[in-house]
Amino acid sequence: MEDSFRHKGLRKKLVDEIRSKGITDEMVLNAINTVPRHQFMESSFLNFSYKDSAFPIGAGQTISQPYTVAFQTQLLKIQPHDKVLEIGTGSGYQTAVLIEIGAKVFTIERQKELFQKSKSILERMGYHPHFFYGDGYLGLPTYGPFDKILVTAGAPEIPKALIDQLKVGGRMVIPVGDSQGQNMMLVEKHSEENIEISNNGRFIFVPLLKGTNK
Repeated sequence: MEDSFRHKGLRKKLVDEIRSKGITDEMVLNAINTVPRHQFMESSFLNFSYKDSAFPIGAGQTISQPYTVAFQTQLLKIQPHDKVLEIGTGSGYQTAVLIEIGAKVFTIERQKELFQKSKSILERMGYHPHFFYGDGYLGLPTYGPFDKILVTAGAPEIPKALIDQLKVGGRMVIPVGDSQGQNMMLVEKHSEENIEISNNGRFIFVPLLKGTNK
């Protein structure tokens, strides 16, 4: 699928919109301006690709609102070459944004259908994260620790396994709550014993589920 001048113009308008909503990190804004979101969308939603809204992608999941992607990414303070664990590959759009900033991404998806689909899309576009089909609650202990951890679904609590896999000095962003909405929590690991957790506003995500789904 081509990335036309029209698409690029719509992306610039989208960037202006999320900038007006408070996103200030230029690396994040540049990544949103670069990643062709329309290539991650279902064909029936292509005309809405650059609306600041979430849309269905199949398997009961959604492609996140661009503002939410930018907000979570900005909160993580991604630096080039950061080793980032993403829980919930979903459409692959957030994965591409992280890679554009220069992160080394390890991404887990529990839905087999989405895992295969997003892997195919990202590789076709030239993005090459480390893909894993598995249970995001467990993280990837073999590949940790990670500089940053990003959870893209709402969890009832912060999984201890993910805190354990966060480097000292690292940051994790995770929506915590129930089906009515979640608080965007920032976990800062100052030492193995000193974990600071702060609330950064209300959002609504699909739920983070345990196990895998064939």
